Amino acid sequence: MTHIDTALPAAPAGIGPFEKWLSLWVALAMAVGLVLGNMLPELFQTLAALEYASVNFPVAVLIWAMVYPMMVAVDFSSLSHIAERPKGLVLTVVVNWLVKPFTMAALGVLFFNVVFAPFITPADAQQYIAGLILLGAAPCTAMVFVWSQLTRGDATYTLVQVSLNDVIMIFAFAPIVALLLGVTDIVVPWGTLLLSVGLYVVIPLAAGMLTRVWLTHGVRAQDQDRVVSHFTGAVKPFSIVGLLATVGLLFGFQGQVILDQPLVIGMIAVPLLIQSYGIFALAYGAAWAWKVPFAIAAPCALIGTSNFFELAVAVAISIFGLNSGAALATVVGVLVEVPVMLSLVAFANRTRDRFPA
Repeated sequence: MTHIDTALPAAPAGIGPFEKWLSLWVALAMAVGLVLGNMLPELFQTLAALEYASVNFPVAVLIWAMVYPMMVAVDFSSLSHIAERPKGLVLTVVVNWLVKPFTMAALGVLFFNVVFAPFITPADAQQYIAGLILLGAAPCTAMVFVWSQLTRGDATYTLVQVSLNDVIMIFAFAPIVALLLGVTDIVVPWGTLLLSVGLYVVIPLAAGMLTRVWLTHGVRAQDQDRVVSHFTGAVKPFSIVGLLATVGLLFGFQGQVILDQPLVIGMIAVPLLIQSYGIFALAYGAAWAWKVPFAIAAPCALIGTSNFFELAVAVAISIFGLNSGAALATVVGVLVEVPVMLSLVAFANRTRDRFPA
């Protein structure tokens, strides 16, 4: 993995160099995860078993550590003004629900029914296509807060964008998947959906709100932003460590799969990569053309690019089985996402000055 400069302007002291080489640390975390996953399979099997409704609790705790600093930065007094800036919300809805699921399905059909058809069986092809469709129909909930934080996105607006996606997902996920898969008896794993939203949004949001109230109690209004910024800068290293530990765990969980089926992993990754960069280009370009401020445009494009992999994996397992090609495709989506999203974060930070302030 080549070095990607993810440095952020005016980063808090002591954080800049670490963020600057973040892609290198992620590459090392991937390698460490693969090695440890194959050296200590029993340990990772034990950690992988600590889950409920396909939500892994060690990973959930690490994601909570990543999301928490962003939640402290949410300014609840600004929520009433979100409607005055509707462009980001419009782009989020259009890209995530009217474009992304259908382009993912089209790419899956193109590659597995045409390009890769000579190398795999038709039955396997349909399984991989199904897994890709499940990923495309499940926009991200948790990791978006991390990507938004790395681009210094508007924390309050990002929260609203994610919350809107979650509400739409309750009603739209099953019908879209049923339409694209041709399966009418899709059962939404409500346990996975509700538990994920609770763990990744509600709990860290409540903790962030309480922390913000504690930090600003008795502080003059003009000094409150400075106090909050100082605190989030101090805890931000824990967010990055949480990201690296999450990457290590995910690659440790799937280490044997990666080594056993490298060709299949590579084939599944191709349409996922094209989809990710294509959706980002569409959303980011539309935001630029529409003159959306960068702090809203970057998270908006990143929300459209990343996926709610817990939901996709849970549905794949429930419909097609634990060892199915569909489940494998959703897992590959998890492995591909982090390096892809880091590269997009780096690109967004480099092009920040192309957007209105």
